[in-house]
Amino acid sequence: MHKQDFGHYPATRLRRLRRSPALRALVAENSLSAADLIWPLFVIEGENKVEDISAMPGVQRHSIDRLVAEAKKARQLGIPALALFPKIEAGLKDSEGSLSTDPDNLVCRAVRAVKAAVPELVIICDVALDPYTDHGHDGLLRDGVIVNDETVAVLVQQALTLAGAGCDVIAPSDMMDGRVGAIRSGLDAAGFEQVSILSYAVKYASAFYGPFREAVGAGSQLGGDGKKTYQMNPANAEEGLREVGLDLAEGADMVMVKPGLPYLDVIRLVRSQYAVPCMAYQVSGEYAMLMAAIENGWLDRDRVILESLIAFKRAGASAVLTYFAPFVAEQLIPR
Repeated sequence: MHKQDFGHYPATRLRRLRRSPALRALVAENSLSAADLIWPLFVIEGENKVEDISAMPGVQRHSIDRLVAEAKKARQLGIPALALFPKIEAGLKDSEGSLSTDPDNLVCRAVRAVKAAVPELVIICDVALDPYTDHGHDGLLRDGVIVNDETVAVLVQQALTLAGAGCDVIAPSDMMDGRVGAIRSGLDAAGFEQVSILSYAVKYASAFYGPFREAVGAGSQLGGDGKKTYQMNPANAEEGLREVGLDLAEGADMVMVKPGLPYLDVIRLVRSQYAVPCMAYQVSGEYAMLMAAIENGWLDRDRVILESLIAFKRAGASAVLTYFAPFVAEQLIPR
């Protein structure tokens, strides 16, 4: 039997669609734009003040006036949303996280200032007690245990305080059971039914948060188990689907997977099962690793940052919280 002559083998050449930038762009399955970015920013007390964060080269803490300038920059770059995180002075912290419900606390003043200056930006505020507690936990500590329901009651008050300051999106990151439903009920009862909830539904007890804890000055006294009794085990993925399902049933408008790149499979699982916006957080440890390699000349800065973010879009993320947001938005501006 003679072999069939296929002529110029192979008949299918996938490289045909890779031979020019225009062809590659034409058939790209995913794209990245400034509209896909959420910029996390750290705020501190003071005026005209900027502090470097040693573990996060290129990232700073800003006093409120400087934060407003960064917000205006975000608007100019087409970044639609900011996530604000306060660094609270140690002397203002206590075991109950009391400052979290004070309408004149640092983050509330920051929200009011940014909304006054750049009202069209979406402002996302974290709901958790760790910036405000002297022990650094996300909840209330009783006899060595983080208590769930008592913590949720405080989180509801924190959410109402932030909504009252003008926050657009409440983002509970504490991982207490039932907190989304309680916050939704509290917001609706207080007339904040238009305030959205972005739940940190799938938040792992990760080692990648270290630089963030330096940035906000929290987490140095967590104890042996750390946050493992309420944040998820990195070994689990399907448990994350249960978390997402519960939070959606309780009224979450959007969900988040955190950290990001080590958990792309979880993002894909969530998007495959739920038709809901799913955000990803490229956390401080991911940023620090990439920056260390970039600064040592081991990785190409422009290419590796953009590649890391398109990976989130490929996995199904609707948007990405990333400290690279202003750099990426500048790269995406048509030249």
